[in-house]
Parts: sequence; structure tokens; C-alpha cells
Amino acid sequence: MPHKVGFVVVSSSGHEDGFSARELMIHAPTVSGWRSPRFCQFPQEIVLQMVERCRIRKLQLLAHQYMISSKIEFYISESLPEYFMPYQAERFRRLGYVSLCDNEKTGCKARELKSVYVDAVGQFLKLIFHQNHANKYNIYNQVSLVAINIIGDPADFGDENNFTSREKLIDHYLGHSPHNPEDPALEGTYAGRSDYISPLDDLAFDMYQDPEVAQIIRRLDEKKREAVQKERYDHAKKLKQAIADLQKVGERLGRYEVEKRCAVEKEDYDLAKEKKQQMARYRAQVYEQLELHGLLQGELELRRPFALPPQPLAHPSSPHHWKPVPSLPRPEEMGAEDTFVDSVLQEKPSARTLTSSPRHSAVDQSLPAAGPAPRSHAEALPYDERPLPATRKQPGEAPVEPDVKEADNGDAQRGGISGEPEPLTEKALREASSAVDALGETLVAGAYSKMWSCREDALLALYKKLMEMPVGTPKEDLKNMLRASVFLIRRAIKDIVTSVFLASLKLLKMIITQFVPKHKLSKVETTHCVERAVPLLLARTGDSSARLRVMAVNFIQEMALFKEVKSLQLIPSYLVQPLKANASVHLAMSQVDLLARLLRDLGTESSGFTVDNVMKFAVSALEHRVYEVRETAVRVILDMYRQHPALTLEHLPPDDSSTRRNLLYKAIFEGFAKIDGRPTDAEIQAQKRAVRKEAEKQKKEEIKALQGQLAALKEMQAAVQVGRVASPGLAFTSDFPFHCSLCIFCGERSESFTEEGLDLHYWKHCLMLMRCDHCRQVVEISSLTEHLLTECDKRDGFGKCHRCSEAVPKEELPRHIRAKECSPAKSEKLANRCPLCHENFTPGEEAWKAHLMGPSGCTMNLRKTHILYKVAAPQQGKGPPASKSGSSGPKTGSKIPTPKGGLSKSSSRTHTRR
Repeated sequence: MPHKVGFVVVSSSGHEDGFSARELMIHAPTVSGWRSPRFCQFPQEIVLQMVERCRIRKLQLLAHQYMISSKIEFYISESLPEYFMPYQAERFRRLGYVSLCDNEKTGCKARELKSVYVDAVGQFLKLIFHQNHANKYNIYNQVSLVAINIIGDPADFGDENNFTSREKLIDHYLGHSPHNPEDPALEGTYAGRSDYISPLDDLAFDMYQDPEVAQIIRRLDEKKREAVQKERYDHAKKLKQAIADLQKVGERLGRYEVEKRCAVEKEDYDLAKEKKQQMARYRAQVYEQLELHGLLQGELELRRPFALPPQPLAHPSSPHHWKPVPSLPRPEEMGAEDTFVDSVLQEKPSARTLTSSPRHSAVDQSLPAAGPAPRSHAEALPYDERPLPATRKQPGEAPVEPDVKEADNGDAQRGGISGEPEPLTEKALREASSAVDALGETLVAGAYSKMWSCREDALLALYKKLMEMPVGTPKEDLKNMLRASVFLIRRAIKDIVTSVFLASLKLLKMIITQFVPKHKLSKVETTHCVERAVPLLLARTGDSSARLRVMAVNFIQEMALFKEVKSLQLIPSYLVQPLKANASVHLAMSQVDLLARLLRDLGTESSGFTVDNVMKFAVSALEHRVYEVRETAVRVILDMYRQHPALTLEHLPPDDSSTRRNLLYKAIFEGFAKIDGRPTDAEIQAQKRAVRKEAEKQKKEEIKALQGQLAALKEMQAAVQVGRVASPGLAFTSDFPFHCSLCIFCGERSESFTEEGLDLHYWKHCLMLMRCDHCRQVVEISSLTEHLLTECDKRDGFGKCHRCSEAVPKEELPRHIRAKECSPAKSEKLANRCPLCHENFTPGEEAWKAHLMGPSGCTMNLRKTHILYKVAAPQQGKGPPASKSGSSGPKTGSKIPTPKGGLSKSSSRTHTRR
């Protein structure tokens, strides 16, 4: 079974005065740990030697609240490397690293407990600390480690671990589990699993427990396990109860110790003395209870010096045993004042109490002889600059909330063993005077008791009392009792004990649904109950305990549906309040989830929810930092759109490309499209791609057919030339169809239109074609827009204006759309659109020739304007201008400069000649 492994510090790269790495060998609430030198070089390094060669299963690190390393690396070795021991050349093997949070969310006021699960064998562990997180408190750029805990098994252990005890066999064959996950505080401390890690070995146990009480808990745990083995189950049950209660005692004493140290730092020695005497009285009372119940034998545990922290523990079955530290006398200044009141051992363990687990541990042991002996805790540890935070984080669990503030316990009188609640203090009497007048001091004292069982019993007694109130009781008495009950319910709602919290919910439900209707009280009383309880219940929806959060959320939803509460329309008004920037993640998630639930249950008709207040809340929640909150806000907006589409759209930005850049708004608008039965943007794009693909397929087929026709024309021309040679006297009429000398785009015919001549005509002179300024490809003017958007090498730089349907550079497109200076395009059936002069004209293919070639047509066709303004225009049929050699056309075999890829394939009229 993995257990806590002791270690000593072999070396460190440096430390600040008073914060040596050897402080890591001590676990206690007031330790300060290791701190690097000011303005040190990174990385920093610490090497630890474990008391034995072991298999490490788990590492736990407690980081400083603001001196935080950005990354910590772990290395392991069987022995020290050569720079420590020259004759051994083994080096450290890297295990990995962990990253630490920068702690900005907590304002650098809490410490992070990091747990790392590993499986590595060795005896030396090296930690490498990298550059610190920068913050306003860490002015010297230091890193710090408050504590480190190593949990593992001896690597050279014999066959003892393979021994199956009778208890394990019983659990195996009966299918019983030694754990009860529903109530970890009442869970047994014995675990049969070989990989089970006892909570007593957890770092949080030692860092939040008084060292002396922690030693007693471990001793009681051993005794309990022995009692189970001897089948003394009544005694084991008593020890289990004592362990659960002692954990509360240890945490309280640990807090007192921190408060005493803070008082010493502030030189408030009167307060320090008071805290010391308070601890002494409280400790004496606890020990008296333990002796009264016969739970401790001998004087060793009661005479342990509580100023001395526990030393690192080793497994008793390990081959490395440590020598016990001799016990020291108890501190002085005991009993000078009145007896302190707090009967802790009479309480049952709450659901928050830490659980105990089986562990073979030696209690009174010191460090191995080979390592340097640490100083006593009172002498060695510097005073911590801050108290530890009240919360702690366990692996897989939420941090525990700090206890609810209780009445001053300095003036209370000691309660008896029977569990009677202690009398009210003067402060409590002043605070609850009206409740005492209405309900009696005994019942209110129970609600104020430090024992959770008394608090629960008081609420149940009040429930019974209100249920038995006879009809006809004066209204004034009923109102006073109701308001006094609500006062106690508010206190119980804030209770950290689950059973007390549940009792308060049960009582509140009975008052609203039974007590008020039965006695025909007015709506004012119901309103009072709701207004006083709901804010506290909403606060509990942000509780660190998932179980309490679920209870609070479900009860608020249930209460909102009570017919007595529903008509008041109060709860929705709390839920539509904007989320606070500093609210906890759980609180924000619970609020938006509750709103989504109740919106489905209540709707927006006479419910307190309106389209306006819900949409304002949801739109603001879209900017929340937590993804789950934003996702739920999107669902709320979609639900509102189903019911009120027009009103919902009024609270959202317009559906355009700039808005859709935000992924949340894109999801919202696509959700709207699905609700309306319209295709989404993705579906539209898919349809366009399919149409484009089909059009390209048709173009390829048409081009292939044209190429076939051209090949046939070439064969005909070759046959005619052969006929000329065979019959030189045969004359051809002028209307012989020389289709190969015809431009299929502009209709011009010329004998110079050989294969090379046509290429030159297409490249320079055809009025229906132009060269693309971006890719230098020859394309039809009528298909220029489609070319720029789909085929051009620079097509990613163009976008389509939805007003004029032309291609516009993307950097100019927003200004172009805002200006609205372009003339709107018409449907292809109604008009053609010229991409040069941006004018609409008569539809049809022939209209393109008239527009691009006619004198009254397009004024932006550069090839036409060049011809119009040329002094000596060549006659049609004489071919292109003479080349430099003076011939009437290009020389046979000369290279005509052609664009890459020939003519564009963007139209079925495209003709490529290579």
C-alpha cells in the first residue's frame, strides 16, 4: 500500500536567509518552506534523498501564493550522479514537468496544491524550478515551495505486500467495498486495495492539522485497525468517531496557531498570550474527553510537545526504521483562566470531515542518522508572512469552504456529554432576541449550537412545532413565529453541514406551501420568506461542494414552481441580474443554468421573465470568460427566438459577415436558420460548390466538343489545299466556308488567322477578350467577374458585392458596401452586367458583341478605344499589323507570346490554341 515516504534535503542551488530548503522536511500549518535567493538565476534546483529506495506513486506540491514558478521539472535517480559522487556516473532520469497557475484569479491570496501521479523507482529526486510568474507582490522575482510530499512503496519490499489478509478475502468474496462514497466523513479507515492512499498521508492533512493532534489521530487509527483485527467492533466504532472529531479539533488548533504567529509578527503580545491560553484550554478539554472515554492509554500522547511538528514518516514494515524522539514535558501556563467551552467529541462527523485510512505508520520518529537533524519547530521555523487560506484543494475534489462564522466561544459554558446545546452568548442573545421571544431560548440555542446534530435537531423541532400550530392562533403570533423561523432558516442555509442545510430547505418548503395557506396568512409573509431566503440560496449555488450546489439549484427551481411563489414573479427577477465580473465560476454557471431551466418551465407570459430582460442578460453572458456560461446563453437565445423571433433579433447585431466573424454569433444565426427551415451558411456554401463543380464539368464537356469541331475543320482545310494542288485551274468562290480563319468570339474573319495568327489575335486584338491584370490570363470580358472570384490565381483577394454582383478587392469591399455607390445588378434574364463600365444592358449573347464592339457600347473596353482613336486603322480581312520583318502576318514557326495556360476556361466560348 502506498504511504508517506520520509526524505532529507541533499542540496539546493540557493535560498533566502531563513528559508532554507531543509524547511521542506517539516509539514505543519505554520511552515514557510523554501524560498530562492532574490533576483536569482534560473533554473533553481533542489535534490531530495528518500529514506529508502522506493517506487514513487504520487508527488504533492504546495506552492506559494505569489512566488510561483511557471514550471517545475522532476528527475529521479537510483544514486547521486558523478558531480556529487565522482565514482558513480549515473545521471538523473527526467520524469516530466507540471505547470503552476499564475494565481491572478485569486489575487495571489491562495496557495495551489498540485498532485502529480507518477510511477518511477529511485532514491534521489531532483526538482528544477523555472522562471517565476510576474506579479506586483513578487518584487524580487523569487520562486518558493511551501511543502512537498512523497507517497510511494518500498522498491525492495519482500512478499509482505502479496499477503492477503482475512479482511481482504472477506471483502473480495462478499463483494463489499470498504468505502462509502456518499459520506466520506463516516467512511472506514481500512482499505483493502493495494493502491489505496490513506488521507492521513495526504499533504493537506499535515498542513492543516495541529501537529500534536495529527500524531494522536495516527495513533488512534492504528488502534482502530488493531480493534478491527481483534473483532472489537464497538471499540473500533468509538475510535472512528473520535478520529472524525479530532480532525475538526486539529484544524481549529492549526488556525489558532497561525493567528498566534500573526499576533507575534504584529507585536500584539496580549493577543498572542490569549491565543496560547485558548489553545491550551481547548487542548486540555479534548484530552480530558479522550481519557474519559478511555481512548488513550498512558501519558505519551498527552505529553507530546505541540510546538514540535511531526517528522517525515516511514512505513513500519520498511527496512529503514527511525528512532523515536523522547517525549518532552507539556508547556506551561495552563488553567489560569476559566475552562474553555467546546464539547467537540460529542458531535457526529460531518460530511466535510477528512476521512481516515489504514496506514502502518510510526508516530514518534525522527530523521535518519545519516541526515542532518532538524531543529525543533519552535526554533527552526520563521514566522509565516501570511496565514494559510481557509480552503484547500484535494485531487478530484472541490476546495472546502471556510467555516461559517460562529458566535464567540470565549464566554460559553461547557456542554454535557449528553449533547445538550450550550447556552447562548450575550452576542447571540442580542442578535436573536426576537427569535427567542417567539420560539423560546432552548430552541434558538440549539440552532446556534456548535454541534451540528443540535442545530439539525432544533430545525426539526421547529418544523414539528409549526406543523402542530392549531388553526385560530392569533395572526400576530403566527407572523412573529414565521419571521423568527425565517431568521433561523437564513442561518441554517449558510451552514456547511449537509444535513443542517437540508433541514433548512425542508422547513422553508413547509412554511411556504403548508403553514402560510393553512393559517391564511397574506402574500406579504410569503414574499418575506422568498426575499430573505433566495439571495442566500443563490449564493450556495456557487458552493465548492458539487452536492450542495445541486441541492440549492434544484430547490430554487422547485420553489419557483410553487403556486404560492409563482404568482409573485420574484425569483426570475433575481436570475436576470447581470453576472458579476468577480463572481465565482460555479455561481455564474448555476445562475445561467437556472435561468434556462425556469425559462422553459415558466415562459415569458406573466412569469417575471420578459424578452427584454432575458435577452439583455443572455447577450451580456455571451462575453463571460467561462465557456459553459457562453454556451448556455446561446441556448437561451435560441429558445427565445423560437417563441419571439422578431423581438429577439432587436437585441442582436445585424447578420452580416463582420458579425459572423464572432463564432458565437455565427452559431446563433445558423441556429436561427435551422429553426426557420432555411439553409445555413455552411449548407449554402456546399450548394454553391456543387453548382460550381457541375458548371465546370459542363464547360469541360463543351470545350472538348469544340476542340473536336476544330479538328474536323482542320481536316477539311487540309483536304481543300490538297485539291488546289491537284486542280490548279479550279477557282474557289469567295464565299467558301473557311471556318478556320474565323474568330469564334468577335466573328472577325481573316486569312491571316492561322494557328499562330489566331493566338496573336486572341492575345492582343479581339474586342471580346482581355488579359486579366492579376494572372495575365486571356479571358472573356463577359466572364471576368466569375474568373476573378473562382479561377484567378489571386481569387483569394476578391469578394463579391451583393448589391452590384461584381468582384471587388477584399480590402476595399467593406468601404464599397458602406458607400452604396454602385448601381444594383439585375437578374441575368433581365440584363447583362458589364464588369468594365459597370452598366446593365440588354440580355443575350449577341448583346455582348454589340456592347463591347459597337461604337455606342462600352467606353471602358481599351481594345475598342484603341482602334477608334488610331489614325490608320487596318482594314478588316487584311490581318493584324505587320511584324518587324514587314510580312503581312507572323512568320511561319515564329513564337507568339501566349499567356500561361492559354485562354481561360471560364466560358464555353473559350478557344485555346497551342
